[in-house]
Amino acid sequence: MTETPLTQMPEMNSETRSTIVCETAAVPKAARCEAKLREDLAGCSADLHALGFAPGTSGNVSVRLDGARVLATPTGCSKRVVGPEDLVVVDMDGHQLAGTRHVTSEIDMHLAIYKARPDVEAVVHAHPVFATAFASSGLALDQPLCSEVVMTLGTIPLAAYATTGTCEVGQTLAPYLQHHDAVLLANHGVVTYGDSLMDALMKMETVEHFAQICLVVRQLGGGATLEGKHLSDLLRARAAYLEKAGRRVHWANGASASHS
Repeated sequence: MTETPLTQMPEMNSETRSTIVCETAAVPKAARCEAKLREDLAGCSADLHALGFAPGTSGNVSVRLDGARVLATPTGCSKRVVGPEDLVVVDMDGHQLAGTRHVTSEIDMHLAIYKARPDVEAVVHAHPVFATAFASSGLALDQPLCSEVVMTLGTIPLAAYATTGTCEVGQTLAPYLQHHDAVLLANHGVVTYGDSLMDALMKMETVEHFAQICLVVRQLGGGATLEGKHLSDLLRARAAYLEKAGRRVHWANGASASHS
């Protein structure tokens, strides 16, 4: 096919330009933003499945639409095939406002995180194999073995077991939400959250990668944890980073990262 050089493209007259401008302006900004978030959330769901973190119909993802509404994946739907049109909208009390499918049964967990953390824009819940194995063994990922994990996530605590799909899950998360961005759920899985869908998804990847490292370290007979000045320097660097976001960094057992 012969392409027409740009220099030979016909110029738009004022009427054509006006029509295009009017059509663009006719789409409210809020509607354009929601459409983009729907595409992003569906894409995040597909990535979650491709990574092997959400087999079958497991896992769920959500993102804030605004201060009063959340866009979330539906229940009983593979994250591999969920599309923008499948997503549902709920208010901050979990009442469904829009969508032809039913919202995930674990929406209360997402809402508990949004209510506790106004800075959070997206939540990802999944069942990655290694991290879930630690959660099912009653083991938190709280040893400072890798400098990268210390800087990005700090510790990854283990929340007590709660029945899936009940408000109890949010209650068991409550003690950890202010100072952690990733939590293992006993005998269940993992939840991560951040300032965007990509941020929350990358944190889920980091948790699973760290779980694999921790398993291999155990198989090798133990590990050399970061201690003393090395750990203090890392925590100070992380504290400075989070301070810009208006948050304080904590390490294990709620101990502050401030060091002399």
